Amino acid sequence: MSAVAALGFAVALAGCGGTTYFAGRSLPPSGLTNRVLVAIQNPNDLYKGALQILDAYYDTRSGYNAKPASFFITGYSGALPSTIQNMPEEQLGVVFGSGDGSLTMVNYAKESISSSDTSTQLNGIASSVFMTRSQSYIFAASQSQALTVIDRTNGGSYPLGLPGIYRVSVNPGGSVALAFVQNSNYVYYPRKLTSAQTSSFSGGPGNWPKAAVDCEPQTGPGWCLFQAQSPDAVDATGNFYGAPLVFDRPVKAVFSADGSTAYVLNCGPECGGTTSSITLLPVAPLIFPQGQQSGLLPCNAAPCARPPAVPMTTIRIPGGASNALVTTSTMYVVGQRLMPDGYFGGFMTVVNLTNNTVVPSTGSSPNPVSISDGMPGAVSRILQADDNTLWIAMTKCNQGERFYNEQPYGCLTMYNTSTSQVVLLEPYIGDGTGIAAVTGLHKIYSVQGGQVYINSTVDGSSIDNQYVTVTGTAYDVAYMDAVTDTDNTVY
Repeated sequence: MSAVAALGFAVALAGCGGTTYFAGRSLPPSGLTNRVLVAIQNPNDLYKGALQILDAYYDTRSGYNAKPASFFITGYSGALPSTIQNMPEEQLGVVFGSGDGSLTMVNYAKESISSSDTSTQLNGIASSVFMTRSQSYIFAASQSQALTVIDRTNGGSYPLGLPGIYRVSVNPGGSVALAFVQNSNYVYYPRKLTSAQTSSFSGGPGNWPKAAVDCEPQTGPGWCLFQAQSPDAVDATGNFYGAPLVFDRPVKAVFSADGSTAYVLNCGPECGGTTSSITLLPVAPLIFPQGQQSGLLPCNAAPCARPPAVPMTTIRIPGGASNALVTTSTMYVVGQRLMPDGYFGGFMTVVNLTNNTVVPSTGSSPNPVSISDGMPGAVSRILQADDNTLWIAMTKCNQGERFYNEQPYGCLTMYNTSTSQVVLLEPYIGDGTGIAAVTGLHKIYSVQGGQVYINSTVDGSSIDNQYVTVTGTAYDVAYMDAVTDTDNTVY
Protein backbone atom coordinates (compact mmCIF):
# COMPACT_ATOMS: atom_id res chain seq x y z
CA MET A 1 0.00 0.00 0.00
CA SER A 2 1.14 3.59 -0.51
CA ALA A 3 2.38 5.73 2.37
CA VAL A 4 -0.90 7.70 2.45
CA ALA A 5 -3.00 4.53 2.30
CA ALA A 6 -0.88 2.95 5.02
CA LEU A 7 -1.37 6.00 7.21
CA GLY A 8 -5.10 5.90 6.54
CA PHE A 9 -5.12 2.22 7.45
CA ALA A 10 -3.28 3.08 10.66
CA VAL A 11 -5.97 5.63 11.51
CA ALA A 12 -8.62 2.99 10.90
CA LEU A 13 -6.73 0.63 13.15
CA ALA A 14 -6.54 3.32 15.79
CA GLY A 15 -10.32 3.48 15.71
CA CYS A 16 -10.35 -0.24 16.40
CA GLY A 17 -7.84 0.11 19.24
CA GLY A 18 -4.47 -0.55 17.57
CA THR A 19 -1.81 0.90 15.28
CA THR A 20 0.51 -2.08 14.86
CA TYR A 21 1.47 -3.94 11.71
CA PHE A 22 3.30 -7.10 12.87
CA ALA A 23 4.93 -8.56 15.96
CA GLY A 24 3.28 -5.82 18.02
CA ARG A 25 5.39 -3.13 16.35
CA SER A 26 3.95 0.35 16.16
CA LEU A 27 3.23 1.88 12.78
CA PRO A 28 5.91 4.60 12.35
CA PRO A 29 5.17 8.27 11.54
CA SER A 30 6.03 7.73 7.85
CA GLY A 31 3.31 5.11 7.54
CA LEU A 32 5.81 2.85 5.74
CA THR A 33 5.93 -0.81 6.71
CA ASN A 34 8.98 -1.85 4.67
CA ARG A 35 11.74 0.65 5.36
CA VAL A 36 15.40 0.66 4.42
CA LEU A 37 17.63 3.04 6.37
CA VAL A 38 20.57 4.57 4.47
CA ALA A 39 23.62 6.09 6.17
CA ILE A 40 24.68 9.05 3.99
CA GLN A 41 27.93 10.97 4.24
CA ASN A 42 28.15 14.63 3.22
CA PRO A 43 24.54 15.02 2.00
CA ASN A 44 25.03 18.77 1.52
CA ASP A 45 27.35 21.68 2.37
CA LEU A 46 25.84 22.14 5.84
CA TYR A 47 25.84 18.58 7.19
CA LYS A 48 28.38 15.76 7.20
CA GLY A 49 25.81 13.05 7.77
CA ALA A 50 22.17 12.09 7.38
CA LEU A 51 19.97 9.02 7.80
CA GLN A 52 17.40 8.67 5.04
CA ILE A 53 14.46 6.23 4.94
CA LEU A 54 13.45 4.53 1.68
CA ASP A 55 10.18 2.75 0.92
CA ALA A 56 11.42 -0.77 0.17
CA TYR A 57 8.01 -1.98 -1.01
CA TYR A 58 7.65 0.49 -3.87
CA ASP A 59 11.40 1.24 -4.11
CA THR A 60 10.97 4.99 -3.74
CA ARG A 61 12.48 7.71 -1.58
CA SER A 62 9.22 9.70 -1.36
CA GLY A 63 5.65 9.26 -0.23
CA TYR A 64 2.60 8.79 -2.41
CA ASN A 65 2.50 11.34 -5.25
CA ALA A 66 5.90 12.59 -4.01
CA LYS A 67 4.40 13.88 -0.74
CA PRO A 68 6.49 14.09 1.29
CA ALA A 69 9.46 14.26 -1.05
CA SER A 70 11.65 12.26 1.34
CA PHE A 71 11.83 10.70 4.79
CA PHE A 72 14.70 11.24 7.27
CA ILE A 73 15.52 10.29 10.84
CA THR A 74 14.93 13.48 12.76
CA GLY A 75 17.56 14.84 15.10
CA TYR A 76 20.59 13.05 13.64
CA SER A 77 23.75 15.16 13.69
CA GLY A 78 26.63 12.67 13.47
CA ALA A 79 29.51 13.12 11.02
CA LEU A 80 30.22 10.59 8.27
CA PRO A 81 27.91 7.73 9.41
CA SER A 82 29.59 4.51 8.32
CA THR A 83 27.88 1.54 10.02
CA ILE A 84 24.35 0.73 11.13
CA GLN A 85 24.02 -1.97 13.75
CA ASN A 86 20.51 -3.14 12.97
CA MET A 87 18.38 -4.39 15.87
CA PRO A 88 14.81 -4.50 14.50
CA GLU A 89 13.71 -6.92 17.24
CA GLU A 90 14.40 -4.10 19.69
CA GLN A 91 13.09 -1.47 17.22
CA LEU A 92 16.51 0.14 17.39
CA GLY A 93 19.45 1.03 15.18
CA VAL A 94 22.88 2.09 16.41
CA VAL A 95 24.76 4.33 13.97
CA PHE A 96 28.49 4.98 14.24
CA GLY A 97 29.87 8.22 12.79
CA SER A 98 33.47 7.76 11.66
CA GLY A 99 33.92 11.51 11.30
CA ASP A 100 33.38 12.43 14.94
CA GLY A 101 33.31 9.13 16.85
CA SER A 102 29.61 9.53 17.63
CA LEU A 103 27.42 6.55 18.46
CA THR A 104 23.78 7.41 17.95
CA MET A 105 20.74 5.33 18.87
CA VAL A 106 17.83 5.53 16.43
CA ASN A 107 14.28 4.76 17.56
CA TYR A 108 12.76 2.86 14.64
CA ALA A 109 9.19 3.24 15.89
CA LYS A 110 9.46 7.03 16.20
CA GLU A 111 11.91 7.50 13.30
CA SER A 112 13.93 9.85 15.43
CA ILE A 113 17.04 9.88 17.58
CA SER A 114 16.58 7.82 20.72
CA SER A 115 19.73 8.86 22.56
CA SER A 116 23.17 10.19 21.65
CA ASP A 117 24.58 10.34 25.15
CA THR A 118 27.24 7.72 24.29
CA SER A 119 28.91 9.82 21.62
CA THR A 120 31.34 11.52 24.01
CA GLN A 121 32.27 8.27 25.77
CA LEU A 122 33.78 6.29 22.91
CA ASN A 123 37.31 7.46 23.62
CA GLY A 124 37.68 9.01 20.16
CA ILE A 125 37.35 7.52 16.70
CA ALA A 126 36.89 3.74 16.53
CA SER A 127 37.36 1.17 13.78
CA SER A 128 34.77 -1.25 15.15
CA VAL A 129 31.86 -0.72 17.57
CA PHE A 130 29.19 -3.00 18.99
CA MET A 131 26.30 -2.48 21.44
CA THR A 132 24.69 -5.48 23.14
CA ARG A 133 21.01 -6.19 22.51
CA SER A 134 20.26 -5.28 26.11
CA GLN A 135 21.79 -1.85 25.40
CA SER A 136 23.73 -2.26 28.65
CA TYR A 137 27.26 -2.51 27.21
CA ILE A 138 29.21 -0.97 24.34
CA PHE A 139 32.59 -2.22 23.10
CA ALA A 140 34.75 -0.17 20.74
CA ALA A 141 38.12 -0.73 19.10
CA SER A 142 39.34 2.80 19.70
CA GLN A 143 42.10 4.27 17.59
CA SER A 144 43.53 5.62 20.81
CA GLN A 145 44.90 2.06 21.18
CA ALA A 146 42.32 0.80 23.64
CA LEU A 147 39.33 -1.48 23.91
CA THR A 148 36.80 0.99 25.26
CA VAL A 149 34.09 -0.58 27.40
CA ILE A 150 31.05 1.54 28.21
CA ASP A 151 29.15 -0.05 31.07
CA ARG A 152 25.74 1.59 31.04
CA THR A 153 24.67 -0.35 34.14
CA ASN A 154 26.95 1.83 36.29
CA GLY A 155 27.68 4.77 33.96
CA GLY A 156 31.37 3.87 33.71
CA SER A 157 33.73 4.12 30.76
CA TYR A 158 36.83 1.91 30.80
CA PRO A 159 39.64 2.39 28.22
CA LEU A 160 41.55 -0.91 28.43
CA GLY A 161 44.93 -0.39 26.78
CA LEU A 162 45.55 -2.62 23.75
CA PRO A 163 47.93 -1.23 21.10
CA GLY A 164 46.97 -2.16 17.55
CA ILE A 165 43.35 -3.09 18.30
CA TYR A 166 41.12 -2.76 15.23
CA ARG A 167 38.11 -5.05 15.60
CA VAL A 168 35.67 -6.36 18.20
CA SER A 169 33.19 -9.23 18.03
CA VAL A 170 30.29 -9.71 20.46
CA ASN A 171 28.00 -12.74 20.71
CA PRO A 172 24.24 -12.33 20.04
CA GLY A 173 23.44 -12.92 23.71
CA GLY A 174 25.63 -9.98 24.70
CA SER A 175 27.72 -11.89 27.23
CA VAL A 176 31.07 -12.34 25.42
CA ALA A 177 33.29 -9.79 23.67
CA LEU A 178 36.50 -10.58 21.81
CA ALA A 179 39.12 -8.05 20.70
CA PHE A 180 41.55 -8.45 17.80
CA VAL A 181 44.87 -6.75 17.13
CA GLN A 182 46.26 -6.07 13.67
CA ASN A 183 49.20 -8.28 12.61
CA SER A 184 48.94 -10.32 15.79
CA ASN A 185 48.42 -13.97 16.71
CA TYR A 186 46.57 -13.20 19.93
CA VAL A 187 42.93 -12.81 20.99
CA TYR A 188 41.72 -10.82 23.99
CA TYR A 189 38.55 -10.68 26.07
CA PRO A 190 37.27 -8.28 28.78
CA ARG A 191 35.67 -9.20 32.07
CA LYS A 192 33.65 -7.20 34.57
CA LEU A 193 35.07 -7.52 38.09
CA THR A 194 33.33 -8.38 41.32
CA SER A 195 33.82 -6.09 44.31
CA ALA A 196 36.23 -8.64 45.77
CA GLN A 197 38.27 -8.67 42.56
CA THR A 198 38.31 -4.87 42.43
CA SER A 199 39.80 -4.82 45.90
CA SER A 200 42.30 -7.59 45.14
CA PHE A 201 43.47 -6.11 41.81
CA SER A 202 43.86 -2.53 43.06
CA GLY A 203 47.27 -0.92 43.16
CA GLY A 204 48.60 -1.67 39.68
CA PRO A 205 49.89 -4.51 37.49
CA GLY A 206 51.68 -6.25 40.31
CA ASN A 207 48.31 -7.23 41.77
CA TRP A 208 46.65 -8.35 38.52
CA PRO A 209 46.24 -11.97 37.36
CA LYS A 210 49.13 -13.02 35.13
CA ALA A 211 46.96 -13.17 32.01
CA ALA A 212 45.67 -9.60 32.48
CA VAL A 213 46.75 -7.04 29.88
CA ASP A 214 45.16 -4.00 31.53
CA CYS A 215 42.75 -3.26 34.37
CA GLU A 216 41.05 0.13 34.68
CA PRO A 217 41.04 2.32 36.61
CA GLN A 218 44.18 0.98 38.19
CA THR A 219 43.40 2.44 41.61
CA GLY A 220 40.16 0.43 41.78
CA PRO A 221 39.51 -1.49 38.56
CA GLY A 222 35.99 -2.25 37.38
CA TRP A 223 37.02 -4.17 34.24
CA CYS A 224 40.09 -6.12 33.13
CA LEU A 225 41.27 -7.21 29.70
CA PHE A 226 42.73 -10.72 29.44
CA GLN A 227 44.74 -12.53 26.83
CA ALA A 228 42.95 -15.70 25.72
CA GLN A 229 46.30 -17.45 25.51
CA SER A 230 48.68 -16.27 28.17
CA PRO A 231 52.42 -16.15 27.32
CA ASP A 232 53.12 -18.04 30.51
CA ALA A 233 50.10 -20.38 30.13
CA VAL A 234 48.11 -18.94 33.02
CA ASP A 235 44.36 -18.44 32.85
CA ALA A 236 42.46 -15.35 34.04
CA THR A 237 42.37 -16.59 37.64
CA GLY A 238 46.11 -17.12 37.71
CA ASN A 239 46.05 -20.91 37.40
CA PHE A 240 48.56 -22.68 35.17
CA TYR A 241 46.82 -24.62 32.41
CA GLY A 242 49.52 -25.93 30.07
CA ALA A 243 50.48 -24.97 26.53
CA PRO A 244 49.13 -21.64 25.23
CA LEU A 245 46.64 -21.42 22.38
CA VAL A 246 47.90 -20.59 18.91
CA PHE A 247 46.05 -18.47 16.35
CA ASP A 248 47.13 -17.30 12.92
CA ARG A 249 46.28 -13.63 12.38
CA PRO A 250 42.79 -13.83 13.96
CA VAL A 251 40.46 -11.06 12.74
CA LYS A 252 36.94 -11.83 13.90
CA ALA A 253 34.67 -14.32 15.66
CA VAL A 254 31.21 -15.63 14.85
CA PHE A 255 29.14 -17.77 17.18
CA SER A 256 27.31 -21.10 17.03
CA ALA A 257 23.53 -21.21 16.84
CA ASP A 258 23.29 -22.47 20.42
CA GLY A 259 25.70 -19.80 21.66
CA SER A 260 28.17 -22.22 23.22
CA THR A 261 31.05 -21.86 20.75
CA ALA A 262 33.04 -18.97 19.37
CA TYR A 263 34.50 -19.60 15.92
CA VAL A 264 37.64 -17.47 15.63
CA LEU A 265 38.51 -16.64 12.02
CA ASN A 266 42.24 -16.96 11.37
CA CYS A 267 42.98 -14.79 8.36
CA GLY A 268 46.29 -16.49 7.63
CA PRO A 269 48.12 -15.56 4.38
CA GLU A 270 45.79 -12.68 3.39
CA CYS A 271 46.79 -10.95 6.64
CA GLY A 272 50.47 -11.86 6.56
CA GLY A 273 50.13 -15.19 8.36
CA THR A 274 50.64 -18.81 7.40
CA THR A 275 47.38 -20.80 7.28
CA SER A 276 43.71 -19.80 7.06
CA SER A 277 41.58 -21.66 9.58
CA ILE A 278 38.77 -21.57 12.13
CA THR A 279 39.55 -22.09 15.81
CA LEU A 280 36.77 -23.28 18.11
CA LEU A 281 36.68 -21.74 21.59
CA PRO A 282 34.15 -22.50 24.33
CA VAL A 283 32.14 -19.40 25.24
CA ALA A 284 31.67 -20.22 28.93
CA PRO A 285 35.19 -19.24 30.13
CA LEU A 286 34.99 -15.91 28.24
CA ILE A 287 31.70 -14.54 29.63
CA PHE A 288 32.16 -10.98 30.93
CA PRO A 289 29.23 -10.50 33.41
CA GLN A 290 30.20 -11.18 36.99
CA GLY A 291 30.21 -14.74 38.28
CA GLN A 292 28.81 -16.43 35.16
CA GLN A 293 32.03 -17.96 33.81
CA SER A 294 32.67 -21.69 33.91
CA GLY A 295 35.40 -24.03 32.71
CA LEU A 296 38.75 -23.22 31.15
CA LEU A 297 40.02 -22.49 27.66
CA PRO A 298 41.37 -25.51 25.75
CA CYS A 299 45.02 -26.40 25.28
CA ASN A 300 46.60 -26.55 21.84
CA ALA A 301 48.84 -29.50 22.70
CA ALA A 302 48.85 -32.46 25.04
CA PRO A 303 49.63 -33.14 27.74
CA CYS A 304 48.07 -30.18 29.55
CA ALA A 305 48.86 -29.36 33.13
CA ARG A 306 45.23 -29.68 34.20
CA PRO A 307 43.26 -32.92 34.05
CA PRO A 308 41.57 -33.77 31.83
CA ALA A 309 43.33 -32.35 28.79
CA VAL A 310 41.02 -30.31 26.53
CA PRO A 311 42.36 -30.19 22.97
CA MET A 312 41.80 -27.21 20.72
CA THR A 313 39.82 -27.82 17.52
CA THR A 314 41.05 -26.06 14.36
CA ILE A 315 39.48 -26.38 10.91
CA ARG A 316 41.73 -25.52 8.00
CA ILE A 317 39.95 -23.28 5.44
CA PRO A 318 41.37 -23.50 1.89
CA GLY A 319 39.64 -20.36 0.56
CA GLY A 320 40.69 -17.86 3.22
CA ALA A 321 38.86 -16.75 6.37
CA SER A 322 38.09 -13.11 7.13
CA ASN A 323 34.29 -13.25 7.53
CA ALA A 324 31.66 -15.94 8.05
CA LEU A 325 27.97 -16.64 8.50
CA VAL A 326 26.57 -19.47 10.63
CA THR A 327 23.23 -21.03 9.68
CA THR A 328 22.36 -23.81 12.14
CA SER A 329 24.83 -26.59 11.24
CA THR A 330 26.56 -24.91 8.29
CA MET A 331 29.12 -22.11 8.20
CA TYR A 332 29.91 -20.11 5.07
CA VAL A 333 33.44 -18.71 5.31
CA VAL A 334 34.55 -15.85 3.07
CA GLY A 335 38.14 -14.88 2.40
CA GLN A 336 40.88 -14.20 -0.13
CA ARG A 337 43.26 -16.87 -1.38
CA LEU A 338 46.71 -16.07 -2.73
CA MET A 339 46.85 -17.07 -6.40
CA PRO A 340 49.94 -18.26 -8.34
CA ASP A 341 50.33 -14.87 -10.05
CA GLY A 342 50.68 -13.12 -6.68
CA TYR A 343 47.19 -11.57 -6.63
CA PHE A 344 44.39 -12.52 -4.25
CA GLY A 345 41.12 -14.07 -5.41
CA GLY A 346 37.85 -14.19 -3.50
CA PHE A 347 36.50 -17.55 -2.31
CA MET A 348 33.78 -18.94 -0.07
CA THR A 349 34.26 -22.22 1.79
CA VAL A 350 31.31 -24.25 3.13
CA VAL A 351 31.91 -25.99 6.48
CA ASN A 352 29.80 -28.74 8.06
CA LEU A 353 29.57 -27.89 11.76
CA THR A 354 28.16 -31.26 12.77
CA ASN A 355 31.59 -32.83 12.21
CA ASN A 356 33.72 -29.65 11.83
CA THR A 357 34.94 -30.46 8.35
CA VAL A 358 35.03 -28.69 5.01
CA VAL A 359 32.26 -30.00 2.74
CA PRO A 360 33.87 -32.09 -0.06
CA SER A 361 33.88 -30.68 -3.57
CA THR A 362 31.95 -32.29 -6.40
CA GLY A 363 32.14 -31.75 -10.13
CA SER A 364 29.16 -29.42 -10.16
CA SER A 365 29.69 -27.94 -6.70
CA PRO A 366 33.29 -26.86 -6.05
CA ASN A 367 34.27 -25.99 -2.50
CA PRO A 368 35.67 -23.43 -2.03
CA VAL A 369 33.73 -21.58 -4.71
CA SER A 370 35.05 -18.48 -6.49
CA ILE A 371 33.31 -15.21 -5.55
CA SER A 372 34.08 -11.51 -5.88
CA ASP A 373 37.62 -10.49 -5.02
CA GLY A 374 38.27 -8.09 -2.18
CA MET A 375 40.95 -6.38 -0.18
CA PRO A 376 42.77 -9.06 1.87
CA GLY A 377 41.65 -9.01 5.50
CA ALA A 378 39.22 -6.15 4.94
CA VAL A 379 35.69 -6.06 6.32
CA SER A 380 33.20 -7.75 3.99
CA ARG A 381 29.45 -8.20 4.35
CA ILE A 382 27.59 -11.52 4.15
CA LEU A 383 23.93 -12.22 4.86
CA GLN A 384 21.04 -14.55 4.07
CA ALA A 385 18.13 -13.46 1.92
CA ASP A 386 15.03 -14.95 0.28
CA ASP A 387 15.10 -17.79 -2.25
CA ASN A 388 17.94 -19.69 -0.56
CA THR A 389 20.49 -17.02 -1.37
CA LEU A 390 23.54 -15.62 0.34
CA TRP A 391 24.88 -12.21 -0.66
CA ILE A 392 28.48 -11.08 -0.18
CA ALA A 393 29.70 -7.51 -0.60
CA MET A 394 33.44 -6.80 -0.88
CA THR A 395 35.65 -3.71 -0.93
CA LYS A 396 38.55 -3.06 -3.31
CA CYS A 397 37.44 -5.84 -5.66
CA ASN A 398 39.21 -3.96 -8.45
CA GLN A 399 42.58 -4.86 -6.95
CA GLY A 400 42.25 -8.62 -7.15
CA GLU A 401 42.82 -11.54 -9.48
CA ARG A 402 39.96 -10.81 -11.86
CA PHE A 403 40.92 -7.24 -12.65
CA TYR A 404 44.49 -8.34 -13.17
CA ASN A 405 43.19 -10.77 -15.80
CA GLU A 406 40.93 -8.10 -17.34
CA GLN A 407 37.71 -9.56 -15.97
CA PRO A 408 36.12 -6.48 -14.35
CA TYR A 409 33.50 -8.22 -12.20
CA GLY A 410 32.03 -6.19 -9.37
CA CYS A 411 32.06 -6.37 -5.59
CA LEU A 412 28.68 -8.10 -5.09
CA THR A 413 28.12 -11.87 -5.25
CA MET A 414 24.92 -13.93 -5.02
CA TYR A 415 25.26 -17.58 -3.98
CA ASN A 416 22.45 -20.13 -4.09
CA THR A 417 22.68 -22.49 -1.12
CA SER A 418 20.38 -25.07 -2.74
CA THR A 419 22.42 -25.47 -5.91
CA SER A 420 25.82 -24.48 -4.42
CA GLN A 421 26.30 -22.14 -7.36
CA VAL A 422 27.39 -18.53 -7.75
CA VAL A 423 24.71 -17.02 -9.96
CA LEU A 424 25.72 -13.38 -10.04
CA LEU A 425 28.94 -11.45 -10.45
CA GLU A 426 27.92 -7.91 -11.37
CA PRO A 427 30.00 -5.47 -13.44
CA TYR A 428 32.19 -3.24 -11.31
CA ILE A 429 30.41 -0.14 -9.97
CA GLY A 430 32.46 0.48 -6.82
CA ASP A 431 33.16 -0.86 -3.34
CA GLY A 432 30.38 -2.85 -1.68
CA THR A 433 30.08 -1.21 1.76
CA GLY A 434 26.52 -2.10 2.78
CA ILE A 435 23.90 -4.77 2.18
CA ALA A 436 20.43 -5.51 3.58
CA ALA A 437 17.94 -8.28 2.83
CA VAL A 438 14.35 -7.07 2.37
CA THR A 439 12.94 -10.42 3.41
CA GLY A 440 9.56 -11.47 2.11
CA LEU A 441 9.84 -9.13 -0.87
CA HIS A 442 12.54 -11.13 -2.68
CA LYS A 443 15.04 -8.34 -2.99
CA ILE A 444 18.20 -6.94 -1.41
CA TYR A 445 19.38 -3.36 -1.11
CA SER A 446 23.10 -2.70 -1.35
CA VAL A 447 25.52 0.21 -1.35
CA GLN A 448 28.14 0.10 -4.08
CA GLY A 449 30.36 2.97 -5.06
CA GLY A 450 28.51 5.33 -2.72
CA GLN A 451 25.03 4.77 -4.18
CA VAL A 452 22.01 2.54 -3.46
CA TYR A 453 21.19 -0.44 -5.70
CA ILE A 454 18.51 -3.14 -5.68
CA ASN A 455 18.68 -6.76 -6.83
CA SER A 456 16.16 -9.57 -7.09
CA THR A 457 16.88 -12.66 -4.99
CA VAL A 458 15.01 -14.82 -7.53
CA ASP A 459 17.59 -14.51 -10.30
CA GLY A 460 20.00 -11.77 -9.21
CA SER A 461 18.76 -9.29 -11.79
CA SER A 462 18.99 -5.56 -11.14
CA ILE A 463 15.83 -3.69 -10.15
CA ASP A 464 15.37 -0.08 -11.25
CA ASN A 465 17.03 2.11 -8.61
CA GLN A 466 16.34 5.57 -10.06
CA TYR A 467 13.82 6.41 -7.33
CA VAL A 468 16.02 5.31 -4.41
CA THR A 469 19.24 7.08 -5.30
CA VAL A 470 20.36 9.53 -2.63
CA THR A 471 22.17 12.85 -2.50
CA GLY A 472 25.59 12.46 -0.93
CA THR A 473 27.67 9.32 -0.43
CA ALA A 474 25.70 6.31 0.76
CA TYR A 475 27.76 4.02 2.96
CA ASP A 476 25.51 1.49 4.74
CA VAL A 477 21.93 0.20 4.58
CA ALA A 478 19.67 -1.65 7.01
CA TYR A 479 16.18 -3.14 6.70
CA MET A 480 14.41 -1.46 9.61
CA ASP A 481 11.42 -3.82 9.46
CA ALA A 482 13.32 -7.09 9.37
CA VAL A 483 12.05 -9.96 11.47
CA THR A 484 15.38 -10.60 13.23
CA ASP A 485 18.54 -8.77 14.24
CA THR A 486 20.59 -10.97 11.92
CA ASP A 487 19.54 -8.87 8.91
CA ASN A 488 22.59 -6.61 8.34
CA THR A 489 25.88 -8.15 9.44
CA VAL A 490 28.53 -5.57 10.10
CA TYR A 491 30.00 -7.10 13.25
